[in-house]
Amino acid sequence: MAVEALRRVLLVGFMASGKTSVGKELAALLGWDFHDFDTAIEKQAGATVTEIFRRDGEEHFRDIEAEVASDLLQKERVVLASGGGWPAQPGSWEAVPDGTLSVWLRVSPGVAVRRASSEGLVRPFLAGAQPLDRAVELMKQRETTYGRAQVALDSEQDGPARLATTIMKIMRSESDRA
Repeated sequence: MAVEALRRVLLVGFMASGKTSVGKELAALLGWDFHDFDTAIEKQAGATVTEIFRRDGEEHFRDIEAEVASDLLQKERVVLASGGGWPAQPGSWEAVPDGTLSVWLRVSPGVAVRRASSEGLVRPFLAGAQPLDRAVELMKQRETTYGRAQVALDSEQDGPARLATTIMKIMRSESDRA
């Protein structure tokens, strides 16, 4: 897929895999806009993701998420950071239009829990006892759907700037092949 044909980049992966940090870096390099699904959901709902889960439940959250994703995936010249569970929802990947480079930012459950905890984040799926066990379980459930991305990168070895540069190189190499 040529860079000229690329109209958006979609970053997927487990919570705290670096989707937002890498997405902001990549958008700056490209001169494109950046949108985070969770931020857009919170803006639309007027509540945090945690509040939505607690108040209205996961099903309601997923309904808002699907609507937000549908809107964001129509934009062009954007880098998008999906929510961690979005790729595992029925119909999610089918909603990704042509002209999208999808990138899975891989992270181990242990690193994800450590990152989320160090940032003081309260993730709805990790609330309660044994967050690492829950993260391992969720990762097993989601790995196959994350694996549908065109590219997979290890987000534990490199920081956001280097990962964004790597994605740019992938985009250029795709353009050279076209």
